[in-house]
Amino acid sequence: MTDLQLVFTMLGEASTTEIAVQNDAQGFHQNKKAAREGGEIAGNARKELEQKSGRKVVSKSNYLKMDSLELELISER
Repeated sequence: MTDLQLVFTMLGEASTTEIAVQNDAQGFHQNKKAAREGGEIAGNARKELEQKSGRKVVSKSNYLKMDSLELELISER
């Protein structure tokens, strides 16, 4: 997982939380709806970045297993 994957994951989680709180989501179905909406926000942001940058955000690499050189190269992008 790259730093951008982590960022978009956090965006989805934060968006979901904000939507659930603002809508006073109660129970499974209301929270499921908030989660779908939060995920859609993060997904749209990811797709827009991929389109404008011409590079995919999703990676099979494991962020924790990357060596310092790989991490440095990723952070410079």
